[in-house]
Amino acid sequence: MANLLRKIFDTDKKELKILEKEADKVEAYAEEMAALSDEALQAKTPEFKERFQSGESLDELLPEAFATVREAAKRVLGLYPFRVQLMGGVTLHRGNIAEMKTGEGKTLTATMPVYLNALSGEGVHVVTVNEYLSSRDAVEMGELYNWLGLTVGLNLNSKTAEEKREAYLADITYSTNNELGFDYLRDNMVVYKEQMVQRPLNFAVVDEVDSILIDEARTPLIISGQTQQSNMFYTRADFFTKGLKEEDDYTIDVSSKTISLTEQGIEKAEKTFRVENLYNVENQELIHYIDQALRANYIMLKDIDYVVQDGKVMIVDQFTGRIMEGRRYSDGLHQAIEAKEGVEIQKESKTMANITFQNYFRMYKKLSGMTGTAKTEEEEFREIYNMNVIAIPTNRPLVRDDRADLLYPSLISKFQNVVEDIKARHAKGQPVLVGTVAVETSELISKMLDQAKVPHEVLNAKNHFKEAEIIVNAGQKGAVTIATNMAGRGTDIKLGPDVRELGGLAVIGTERHESRRIDNQLRGRSGRQGDPGVSQFYLSLEDDLMRRFGSEKIKAVLQQLKVEEEDAVIQSKMISRQVESAQKRVEGNNYDTRKNVLKYDDVMREQREVVYKQRLEVIMEKESLKKVTVPMIRRTINRIVQANTQGPVEEWHLQNIVDFAGASLVHRDEVTLEDLKGKSAEEIEQFLLDLAKRVYAEKEEQLNGAEQVLEFEKVVVLRVVDNKWTDHIDTMDHLRQGIGLRAYGQSNPLVEYQTEAFNLFEEMIAAIDYDVTRLLMKAQIRQNLQRETVSGSAAQQAKTADTGGDPKKTAKPNKKPVHVDGSKVGRNDPCPCGSGKKYKNCHGK
Repeated sequence: MANLLRKIFDTDKKELKILEKEADKVEAYAEEMAALSDEALQAKTPEFKERFQSGESLDELLPEAFATVREAAKRVLGLYPFRVQLMGGVTLHRGNIAEMKTGEGKTLTATMPVYLNALSGEGVHVVTVNEYLSSRDAVEMGELYNWLGLTVGLNLNSKTAEEKREAYLADITYSTNNELGFDYLRDNMVVYKEQMVQRPLNFAVVDEVDSILIDEARTPLIISGQTQQSNMFYTRADFFTKGLKEEDDYTIDVSSKTISLTEQGIEKAEKTFRVENLYNVENQELIHYIDQALRANYIMLKDIDYVVQDGKVMIVDQFTGRIMEGRRYSDGLHQAIEAKEGVEIQKESKTMANITFQNYFRMYKKLSGMTGTAKTEEEEFREIYNMNVIAIPTNRPLVRDDRADLLYPSLISKFQNVVEDIKARHAKGQPVLVGTVAVETSELISKMLDQAKVPHEVLNAKNHFKEAEIIVNAGQKGAVTIATNMAGRGTDIKLGPDVRELGGLAVIGTERHESRRIDNQLRGRSGRQGDPGVSQFYLSLEDDLMRRFGSEKIKAVLQQLKVEEEDAVIQSKMISRQVESAQKRVEGNNYDTRKNVLKYDDVMREQREVVYKQRLEVIMEKESLKKVTVPMIRRTINRIVQANTQGPVEEWHLQNIVDFAGASLVHRDEVTLEDLKGKSAEEIEQFLLDLAKRVYAEKEEQLNGAEQVLEFEKVVVLRVVDNKWTDHIDTMDHLRQGIGLRAYGQSNPLVEYQTEAFNLFEEMIAAIDYDVTRLLMKAQIRQNLQRETVSGSAAQQAKTADTGGDPKKTAKPNKKPVHVDGSKVGRNDPCPCGSGKKYKNCHGK
């Protein structure tokens, strides 16, 4: 361990020497830049852009570009970046994390790497934790960028798609992490490239990087939609299916557990549901309900595949015979079985797209961040995000007095002493910032201060709208401010007149957080830019952290110090070290959990990237999708033929192939057993593929030119891919929830999950191939083809977890998923049953 620490320390020293040299190069341009007129300084931007286009790298442009921004900041903002800020800027440009103490000017530091990287024309994202900070920085720093000839965009939740697109097209875009993630998901649900808002993810500077990439790393962003019409349709499809006869209306392929309607069955369905052609693209939902009702009624067997208990359908594990608690069949099959058995059909909110911040931010070509506290999480940043944490020296020496923890036997005695300390400091005029871990604690101390007649302000989630005003006054003489956790993060507390002489801002922590980083953030509120200050933490043996991790060891330390528990107070560096040891254990546990969870998330990430990449290729295609669709048809035919031509020829199931051809490729009687007899498996495949290509050609003739053909192909492929992908997300969610139980069976749950996830993905691809084949071959061509998003209409604008400055957002990350609703069928949309009526006048009544 000592060797590792020494290695890290040596690396830091070496890195700082390199940064010093880069700062020297920037400072060498200072006089030259100062001598330029405003017009000449502004002309540097087009000059840099031209030099970059001519082959000069951003690294080569860095010294001069940084010097340009530095001089421009002096003229426009009246601020001149210090040498340490130049070092921080270089750190960000290199894709690392600059740890800079509170008040060291992180916002100004970021302007230099942001400007430099914006010269490439590929866009730079400046990421903040809430919209208040995004708006503030976009306005304040936007003045500098605009003066230098760069455009600035502000991406807010309330903006329209057109306004968002404009914001993303700017050289520099300010946004919250939530909004970036949701825009990415929505972009991968659009059906026309013109509807997309983001450009490829190039370079991001993440402010308060520890909050976003550590605390909120696992917060999933979810776009979901209620399948509100499903119950009625499952019931109707079940009623229809129960009246069908085997062979006459449907055929079953027992070997592959597939079932399909015969020509007669299709006619019955068209008559029952009043549709002209069951296999038209707009009837895909109806086909889905009928298919699942067929499987539920004629393939899934009660008491073998599932049981009904307490009015619920429960899956039976095929290997153990045990009931699989909490698991549900995917793709609507579970609801179809519920309809079959006459039990309550469970409504489900369907996840249409999801991603975690961990996986979103790892997609950037280059990622960097800044914060006052990241060193304690250095290993995690390096291993997961490939970013080093560089502690940038302060511009002036830090003179804050960080005192050893005070330990009390009980919560009551601790809080009484906290109030006495505040009262004494307030009496002499010293401003005090009191940090609490919970809102309840802040309210308790507020009541005690009221009783002690000490005027004060409380900053927590309940009054976040007063945040800026409270923080501005927190450094004034006699001010007492109680803040929950990191409330007020992103805004500096500046000392008022005469406060330095009183010892500066006093920070009092009412307990230790389980993360050292959060404690350091509270301490860092005091002693900015060489100001005096003091920090003191008050602890008790009844604190949560002490009870969970530290009490036994600390009791041993108390005995060593020969202190009885009943004694009033102990102040010892040894106690502080034991507390820090407990915090390290918690941090280690939390990191291990996040790292393990990421291994599961990576499986879904790889699958998501494959689907989104191929989906984008479909949307962007300008000529023909045949290179996509023909292989789909070929794979579908191959799977059917291979499944039915195993073993000796006399054991082949040629009738199943005939049924498939009639149901999914051509008219029912076009392919007969005689056509297939005497052919090898390869010859049968080629025979069916030739037939399919003929039908494809006939479809193309019905359309007016290549443009209509391409649109028809896109409508079919996007509709199928989107529906199957959303079903797959649900399936993966259920798999994830149940996989932990495998550990009890001596299996490695991660390996099991990876194996099953791969199989499920392969099944999804096969289902996409099959449905695309069937729709391309069987759909009746209409001239007014129109693509639709999977949610029926566009997914609704995000109702994100952004708090617009809510301190609770940064103080205690919300571990619950952040949801966005996308309604499945709008009230005025056509009813999916195919009646031609609006949904509200049909099955939406």
